[in-house]
Amino acid sequence: MATNIYDMINNRITELLEQGTIPWRKPWNAQSNYPKNLISKKEYRGVNVFMLACQQYDSPWWLSFKQVQDRGGQVIKGEKATPVVFWKWINSVDADVSEEQGSRIVKIPMLRYYNVFNLEQTEGVSAPEPDENKNDHQPLSLPEEIFKNMPIRPELKFGGNRAYYSSALDYVQLPHLSTFDTPEEYYSTLFHEITHATGHQSRLARKSIHEPSYFGSHEYSKEELVAEMGAAFLCGFSGIENITIENSAAYIAGWLKALKNDKTLLIHAAAQAQKAADFILNRKEGESEDVEEVAA
Repeated sequence: MATNIYDMINNRITELLEQGTIPWRKPWNAQSNYPKNLISKKEYRGVNVFMLACQQYDSPWWLSFKQVQDRGGQVIKGEKATPVVFWKWINSVDADVSEEQGSRIVKIPMLRYYNVFNLEQTEGVSAPEPDENKNDHQPLSLPEEIFKNMPIRPELKFGGNRAYYSSALDYVQLPHLSTFDTPEEYYSTLFHEITHATGHQSRLARKSIHEPSYFGSHEYSKEELVAEMGAAFLCGFSGIENITIENSAAYIAGWLKALKNDKTLLIHAAAQAQKAADFILNRKEGESEDVEEVAA
């Protein structure tokens, strides 16, 4: 039964990858989750979005050192700033204009930067009231049961607008169920993070979890494939894949692109994801119906 589900999900994801997929998005309301300046309330643009968002703070709000002081706060000792770049237009004399034509002032762009701090790096500065859409979602019985029956289950914490697994402290952090678009997407996200957790030394001891790797590296990217494949398998097992499969395929497509579209990695990731899903489901090797029939 489980093996059939793994094959079905794997085939469906492959089909979606071949067709092209929708851009992946976070399936919860996180104040749009775009980095914003606390004073102007304007969202940062261009490369600044990546530079700030990858800092892994829960708060989307950023301020300059002076803005922190103007608000009566202070930057926490030892905290480091993040540079934000912008183009400033300056006046210059057009060298191509002849003396007979007279001088002509033109505007040219010059790249500048300034430093900002996330709100979490400060003290004495209050955040605006969150404008979250709360949904009255109820837990889904089978996905909830899968998580609760997971062997050596990691601690589950709630709050903020990020979903992640802390390998150092062995816990999963999720936004609240009520902030997700659908309860199915909540469980897909939960399954993604607990698949990461299976790599802990106390479980399957996966290299991409217990050895340090940096964002965007080969090992990091491969681990993201494993986690999302594991989530897709578990969604299929609990019968909610019809709602979550396109998001999963789009997320996987993004990491495959980062890995130069090496789809052979999907095969290796799927094998590790199957081991992870079997661990979460507390299935031992040889317990699936397919294997039993062959053995008979």
